[in-house]
Amino acid sequence: MQHIISVLVENRPRVLARVASLFARRGYNIESLAVGPTQDPAISRITLVVRGDEDILEQMTKQLYKLIDVIKVGDFTQTSFVDRELALIKVSAPSNLRGEIVQTAEIFRARIVDVGEKSLLIEVTGTSDKIDALEQLLKKYGIVEMTRTGRIVLSRGSQSL
Repeated sequence: MQHIISVLVENRPRVLARVASLFARRGYNIESLAVGPTQDPAISRITLVVRGDEDILEQMTKQLYKLIDVIKVGDFTQTSFVDRELALIKVSAPSNLRGEIVQTAEIFRARIVDVGEKSLLIEVTGTSDKIDALEQLLKKYGIVEMTRTGRIVLSRGSQSL
């Protein structure tokens, strides 16, 4: 089962390395990792997407709380949340196909952020499924380069971590 874990940590050097190594030491793969400051510059939010059963999740949560810089750990798997991911996709775009590529991007509310002689750079934000779908459609034109941020998540409504 896929779990989305949000970890509030003190914004200090090496905190991310300690959190990531905790998973690595136990042989758990991190599918997605995103980190950034919160509304409080002294606190960062680490969002991890991992696979495992409930026992593994419980064990990892307990291990995370043992790290001195960890403030709070939350699992969004069973709650109502909003998640987003950002991707930049550079596509081979000869002049005769540019209009078609631009139309495809517009369907996904993606933006063309750079135009080169032979390529277009597309920015898209949305759910992982939306980005996967756009990537599949753009493959036929030739994806030159691509990068994704990993998922970020917040709970809906007045709930908070």
